[in-house]
Amino acid sequence: MSREGKPYRFDPGALCLELLTTGGPGAYARWEVLYEPADLAAWADRSRLPDGLDLAVDRADVERARGLRDALFLLTADRAHGRPLRPAHLDVVNAAAAEPPLVTRIEPDGTRGWAPGATGTRLLSTVAHDAIELFTGPYAERIRECGAPDCRLLFVDTSRPGRRRWCSMEHCGNREKVRAHRARRAPEMD
Repeated sequence: MSREGKPYRFDPGALCLELLTTGGPGAYARWEVLYEPADLAAWADRSRLPDGLDLAVDRADVERARGLRDALFLLTADRAHGRPLRPAHLDVVNAAAAEPPLVTRIEPDGTRGWAPGATGTRLLSTVAHDAIELFTGPYAERIRECGAPDCRLLFVDTSRPGRRRWCSMEHCGNREKVRAHRARRAPEMD
């Protein structure tokens, strides 16, 4: 939802970046939505993970999710702005990745399913593995912060040309185009 209450689609481009929309460190804590185990399970259901995950989550998983999310938030912002990645934040991601991840399997009907034993710890490991792939892979240099001056959403630009500037064209991109159009027309009005 936008500040005006209008829904819009925001695709950050990676599973690990989807976790960033659940709150964050410092001033971003006001957006916190991970309070209970059910909140983390609901996030997993809305994420880009395939459907059918029967996830067992406890309160400790929620705390670990918030810690991982905050470390990822700061790492992603540092990467988007060309700053060095801080070792303490990398340690959080690497510790989560050291745990066993979620296990997928092929079902008898040929679809993807989940092996039994899906836990919050395995979910966070999967998110951390996704972050490692993003930060060390071909899109590492395409991690961005929305170009709107009043938006701080972080995303990876997976577009073919690699010139995405906005969290969403329907929201910030459109607002910035309207502002630029009005600014160009202002001299004509005088």
